[in-house]
Amino acid sequence: MGVYPTKQALAKSDELGLDLVEISPKAAPPVCKIIDYKKFLYEQKKREKAMKAKATKVVVKEIRFGPNTDDHDYEFKKKHAEKFLSDGAKLKAYVFFKGRSIVYKEQGEILLLRLAQDLEDLGKVEQMPKLEGKRMIMFIAPKARK
Repeated sequence: MGVYPTKQALAKSDELGLDLVEISPKAAPPVCKIIDYKKFLYEQKKREKAMKAKATKVVVKEIRFGPNTDDHDYEFKKKHAEKFLSDGAKLKAYVFFKGRSIVYKEQGEILLLRLAQDLEDLGKVEQMPKLEGKRMIMFIAPKARK
């Protein structure tokens, strides 16, 4: 295009039917560009939309245990956990303590650590079992696929 003083740049942009857009206002003299501003905004939105589409969305699946979950139920829920991790979702496993069952905190922690040990080939523990109110929560993230 060329280098123009301000008035000439405005005249040139009007002549071309385009917009004069200030690119770098802090420079001396300010840097401006003659472009179609609507087209520029459209292209920018298009780029942002493409970037958003490429961004990965993290899915968190939950599995709930009781402090006295028996082996069959544990195996059943473990199979679901394996499927979730192999699909690439994060896993939030928690033991929910109802009423006075809070006295079995140790059993709940042992259950979650057993689950972490059984799933160590599919995922790694992101947060160790932690008691929050009536729940003991543990997060497991899937291992990167090769």
